[in-house]
Amino acid sequence: MPPGPSANLIVGELRRQRTTHVVGLPDNASKALFERLHEEPGLRVLAVTREGEAFAVASGLWAGGAAPVVLIQNTGLLESGDALRGTAMRMRIPLVCLVTYRGYARWAASGRGAGEIDGVLLSRPELDSTAVLTEPTLRAWGVVFDFLHGDEDLPKLTAAFEQARSLEQPVAVLVTRDTC
Repeated sequence: MPPGPSANLIVGELRRQRTTHVVGLPDNASKALFERLHEEPGLRVLAVTREGEAFAVASGLWAGGAAPVVLIQNTGLLESGDALRGTAMRMRIPLVCLVTYRGYARWAASGRGAGEIDGVLLSRPELDSTAVLTEPTLRAWGVVFDFLHGDEDLPKLTAAFEQARSLEQPVAVLVTRDTC
């Protein structure tokens, strides 16, 4: 499998976008990125205990004049739906959300299902049900998203910042491979 996106390049883009805080909860896919973020002067990393807190904290930072980014895993994204919907979307916060996409490789290899999501699909042992639900859930919440597979997709991160500002709402970037 090709390497995932470079933590250095992502941090460089966060700096170009004048990000002040990265709020989130580390996972295996974002480990390298969190390590790199901790080394970056001028960027504050705020760890939360639950992903739903990330949206509340980021919303409060934004209301106070900061420019935060949320960094969480897709499992936590699903857990944080009420905070995303009821706070960040309702307040029209232009927030970029980097979401590591657990289970993406197998879900993509399966053809990503053309049919309806049902109990049979969600119980398939070779698939991570979180991967199955990630994109439909974002669509249901009205969150625009794109994919960051590797360094070649870094312009999509730039575009996400532009979209978040123009739409005045959260925009997700789904990170499909471990950062390196």
